Amino acid sequence: MSIAPLRIWCNTAFPADVERALLDGLGPHRLTFAPARTANNLAAAPPDAGLLDADVAFGQPDVAGLIGGTVRWAHLTTAGYERYDRADLRDALARRGGVLSNASYVYDEPCAQHAAAMILALARQLPAAVLNQAGARGWPYLPLRAASRLLNGQRVLLLGFGAIARRLVELLTPFKVELVAIRRTPAGDEPIRVVAELDVDAELAAADHVVNVLPGGAATDGFMSAARFERMKPGATFYNIGRGTTVDQPALEAALQSGHLAAAYLDVMTPEPLPPEHPLWRVPNCHLTPHTAGGHSDESMRHVRLFLDNLARFAAGREVVGRVI
Repeated sequence: MSIAPLRIWCNTAFPADVERALLDGLGPHRLTFAPARTANNLAAAPPDAGLLDADVAFGQPDVAGLIGGTVRWAHLTTAGYERYDRADLRDALARRGGVLSNASYVYDEPCAQHAAAMILALARQLPAAVLNQAGARGWPYLPLRAASRLLNGQRVLLLGFGAIARRLVELLTPFKVELVAIRRTPAGDEPIRVVAELDVDAELAAADHVVNVLPGGAATDGFMSAARFERMKPGATFYNIGRGTTVDQPALEAALQSGHLAAAYLDVMTPEPLPPEHPLWRVPNCHLTPHTAGGHSDESMRHVRLFLDNLARFAAGREVVGRVI
């Protein structure tokens, strides 16, 4: 059975070998690159007339172009999709039987490994040892040994239970931690204990580690408020690999400065890039990485492989992987 060629719009700048793999895998379909291309998948594309008559969009398309155009499937190069989670876009896609999918299956593994690495590093006092080597070069044998902890029996609370959290559960299970997750509506088939969002305050008070993997958006804006940081167990550690907007950062800073929290690790902040003069850079026991949790050496190629697999599915009238709208 012949498949009618689809018109594909893309605004992502790929390395040459990855771009060649994309072009070689298109089959009968026609691809047009946007005039403004970027390798930064957090940047929204500017308006582009070429998007308006496309069947498929790949990258970070302009929302207005998706609403007013003919795109029937948009595939994002991010796991987050808050800028697209709008009633007017949902309505526009629904009218033409369109769908939107994300890249959760590109980022679940690296983000989960990144979070697990930080949980282990802070438990074993590795950041303190690195700072000592870069600074005083002393021999803090006794204090570092005394502060090091085993994860066995510790409670890890996951705020959210999407693809990243599910993979993190698999990585942490061998360390014999107690795993609990918060979901707006528990499904009942999760592999760990999952409680409703209404019960988050009680769970915060019992957790040794709180890992925030919440997406951005109005429903999660400021979710970790001053009141919720106050409810956290004294000496607990907070991690954020979700979105910076979900955290009241001044409240987190205060909880660290007061000693209520032992440490924090943030891969996402607001704003990004975080200005050099921002106080979070200087808060004791606050460790930052510049939104790199999802990064990995074959990131671009994995995007293209997922897109091409989904393209075959879409052209054949099958459900695409990672559909969110």
